[in-house]
Amino acid sequence: MDPIQIKTMDNFISQKVNNISPSGIRKFFDLLSSLEGVISLGVGEPDFVTPWHIREAATYSLERGYTMYTSNYGMLELRQELAGYLERHYGVSYQHEREILVTVGVSEGLDLALRAILNPGDEVIIPEPWYVSYPPCVILAGGIPVFVPTSKQNNFVLKAEDVEPLINKHTKAILIGYPSNPTGAVMSREELSKIARLAQKYNLLVISDEIYARLVYGVEHTCFASLPGMREQTILLGGFSKAFAMTGWRIGYLAANQQLIEAMLKIHQYTMLCVPTMSQMAAIEALRSGEDDVDKMVKEYDRRRKFIVKRLNEIGLPCFEPKGAFYAFPSIEATGMNSEEFAERLLMEERVAVVPGSAFGQCGEGFVRCCYATSLANIEEALKRMGRFVKKNR
Repeated sequence: MDPIQIKTMDNFISQKVNNISPSGIRKFFDLLSSLEGVISLGVGEPDFVTPWHIREAATYSLERGYTMYTSNYGMLELRQELAGYLERHYGVSYQHEREILVTVGVSEGLDLALRAILNPGDEVIIPEPWYVSYPPCVILAGGIPVFVPTSKQNNFVLKAEDVEPLINKHTKAILIGYPSNPTGAVMSREELSKIARLAQKYNLLVISDEIYARLVYGVEHTCFASLPGMREQTILLGGFSKAFAMTGWRIGYLAANQQLIEAMLKIHQYTMLCVPTMSQMAAIEALRSGEDDVDKMVKEYDRRRKFIVKRLNEIGLPCFEPKGAFYAFPSIEATGMNSEEFAERLLMEERVAVVPGSAFGQCGEGFVRCCYATSLANIEEALKRMGRFVKKNR
């Protein structure tokens, strides 16, 4: 008998997983945790605590013993509220019974969408810079990510004329996320309509990540599914983390054609079953009574946004004006450093954490992401330190 070959741990791990690089963001968060006196402009998380009446709804549900499983789709009451919310804000209508699925954050929603539609070798077009989970999720679902460069010259907006040459017989979907993480860019209805016409021309799905939809400043957000003819070809991703300051509650949703939702439900019911009941009860309260909270937080983000963009430009880090989310994406080319070197040295020398733009793809090189979801006092001090750093390294 041949001797048994002893396998290393690498032999046991999927090649697909081995080929995925760790998140470029995580390295700096790990480094940050070991340092004192750091001001973080890195974490993409609201600094606001979830409003009390939303927390109270979850507490009340626990006190009443609402601790059982819910429908795989999510609580009927929540889906009814979500259908009304999407109709009120964006004029797009979904049947709450079979066209909305409650998920464990938008992250699970994205995973479900990609796994439900992709066959091995299918291609998904993604604008770059991209949110860090987009390419890995495509790869893990068996697909191939295809990147479309965007640039500061056009405010990091996806152009249809750049997308069309990349479409071929293997293209299955276009994955977009506007308002954008990491750039803060938004797309106008006119620009999105051009992407929609491409999707219709080539019979493609559009996966639209709209987690930052409520965080826009001086512009109106266009829900992709609301564009003429696109409701049936769009998988809409939304959630509560950003606008309602509910990151840790891990609750989001998918809205799509019934057949698409049922395909995603098959995966959800075997891997996640349902979202925690307490989070769903909190989300119901957020939709019913959280508008004033959203308005207050958006006004404060806008105040910080104006300040950070002004100061970044003043200290010599040119920054276009982001119209959405809570990120600024300044150029650091004047320092002569690449984005990772800049971020690491800024952290070690001035105790300010930013995320290197290269973490979001090749188009992010030469930029850093600065999150202004922290107090204005923190932002002021961080920009003071960054100004000192830039002056020393020009």
